[in-house]
Amino acid sequence: MTQLGKLEKIPAEFEQYKVDSNVVEKTGILKITLEMDEEKNKTLVTQQYSKAPLLTQKALHYDVANPSMAYLFLMSSSGGVLQGDRYHVEISVKNRGIANITTQGATRIYKMDSNYATQFVDIDVDDNSYLEFLPDQIIPYKKSRYFQQVKITSGIDSTIVYSEVITPGRVAMGELFDYDLCYLRLAAKNKGGKTLFMDAARLDPKEQQFSQIGVLGTKSVFGTLYIITKKKQLEQISSDIGVILDNVETIGGCSFLPEDSGLVVRLVGNSTEDIKTIIHECVKIVRKHVLNSTFDQMRKT
Repeated sequence: MTQLGKLEKIPAEFEQYKVDSNVVEKTGILKITLEMDEEKNKTLVTQQYSKAPLLTQKALHYDVANPSMAYLFLMSSSGGVLQGDRYHVEISVKNRGIANITTQGATRIYKMDSNYATQFVDIDVDDNSYLEFLPDQIIPYKKSRYFQQVKITSGIDSTIVYSEVITPGRVAMGELFDYDLCYLRLAAKNKGGKTLFMDAARLDPKEQQFSQIGVLGTKSVFGTLYIITKKKQLEQISSDIGVILDNVETIGGCSFLPEDSGLVVRLVGNSTEDIKTIIHECVKIVRKHVLNSTFDQMRKT
């Protein structure tokens, strides 16, 4: 796991946004450890530390099909990500725990006069444990600058399902790719430290033409789903996801990740809800093959 006090390397692209001495940099921290309680047959939060504006609540256990699964919601008291925000999130799942983590709502990246915002997420899942981390969509507002780095560490026979959905901005307010920079980076490794795969999305509307064929074309929303699980299950999961993608209007594809470590699903469309629905259907397939269970719609209220 990352030492929270350690300085993280920020891409050079952000150096152009000079730090205004009047902007107060705010560090939000959230550390969570979940473990299976064998006596109660429930996954519980065994360690938790938070520093505003990040926070969470106690784990919920409302899933009849998965009574031992912990459902957890990540929240922010600020309502969005502001200039100068520096967020650090650490999630650890141990002792065969099974958990679903999401956010209270969309991640809104507010307009910035100077500076930028960052979020570093470390996910560590032990052997034979299971985690779904499915945040709601990222909405970069006009003139916002945001860097996110996700590091995943997977144990033997563990399963990690992680998703990202990026919108073009506040479309209802007439904002369409009006943000300055949105840079997402992800790296996954095993417990031995071997890199399994790396991925990145650098979105710079001032330099890139997203409407070009081969980029987004006529679409404006894109999503990515990463599935790290047992090698023997990948073929069937991939096949079942392929059936879903063949029967929707949203453009998508499913590919094997290096080292047969998992699958990646790419989606592009014009509806955030459509993409989130497809991601949900893909997660249902993972649950079917890994947990031998179903997955009802997420309860946000």
